[in-house]
Amino acid sequence: MTELSEPLPTRVRRRRLAAAAVAASAALGLTLTTGATSAQAGPATVTAAAALPTHVFAPYFEAYTGDDPATIAQNSGAKYLSMAFVQTHTAGSCTVYWNGDTSQPIGSTFASSISTIRSRGGDVIPSFGGYTADTTGTEIADSCTSVSSIAAAIENVVGKYNLHRIDFDVEQDSLTNSAGIDRRNKALKQVEAWASAAGRSLQVSYTLPTNTDGLDSGGKAVLSNAKANGTRVDVVNIMTFDYYTGGSHEMATATETAGAGLESYLHSLYPTKSTTQLWAMVGVTEMPGIDDYGKPETFTEADAGTVLSWAQSKGINEISMWASQRDNGGCPGTAGADNCSGISQSAWYFSHKWEPFSG
Repeated sequence: MTELSEPLPTRVRRRRLAAAAVAASAALGLTLTTGATSAQAGPATVTAAAALPTHVFAPYFEAYTGDDPATIAQNSGAKYLSMAFVQTHTAGSCTVYWNGDTSQPIGSTFASSISTIRSRGGDVIPSFGGYTADTTGTEIADSCTSVSSIAAAIENVVGKYNLHRIDFDVEQDSLTNSAGIDRRNKALKQVEAWASAAGRSLQVSYTLPTNTDGLDSGGKAVLSNAKANGTRVDVVNIMTFDYYTGGSHEMATATETAGAGLESYLHSLYPTKSTTQLWAMVGVTEMPGIDDYGKPETFTEADAGTVLSWAQSKGINEISMWASQRDNGGCPGTAGADNCSGISQSAWYFSHKWEPFSG
């Protein structure tokens, strides 16, 4: 995913510098909601929630903004949030923080908010990586060269927050780092074994960029390596925006063709799985409104209904979006903003449209 509002080069997707986005928002006074501070005090281990539903709407929450995820979840109606991002502070480190910020340690940060979300029947999915981490060497498997240390870092996040699912947003430089890809999957296999031995129900999802006809070679390399390492991948969540093809797209149609391409590739990896089982591994992340490429890639309110109907008919696992804090009409005509969609819309339109998918 992307942060900041500067033009992206061809084929670059998602998230630009988080720190710069926060500074820009502060300068403009663009805080959507206020709540607990980002480094909230909380229990050492957060009480677990019920398992995630079979189908879930889990929009991304921009954890670097200072917003309170429990407030965003309550206001938007989205019971489940994907929280972005977990990464190391510096390249070469094996210790992760929220947004790579040492003032946001794992465990205490967001603990109170996560407990509140769970008390309301929801849950969170922390996401490791993201564009900033993937381009600065601070994604955990790019940063840390010890498989066991990577596994320990992931297990610490899972244990401290009592998680049912963890996500890995792999894009840009991380898609071509074959050593990092292999380390990550080997570490995840260890994490899965650890969770199983402890009686934990833990799912692993990969969030990957896509073309309009499915994954490119980088995304396929991540998944084929996972299979080679015996790593279980439960969900493949494709970023159905920022195509950068030089033309315009009907974005709901592009989601459907990208999803079909992914299902076809998953069939080649897992030929014994049924079509129903393969579609149940699929997730899609939309960028409502005008994405980073610009107006030729505008996801409309009508597209939201089309995608919902398609997702329900195929039985996919997840609908997400980048990001909750963008779900308002505060900046018509603006592309790729972190805090508004760029189209005229009511506040939380997309959240309200997709929230019924959970269940």
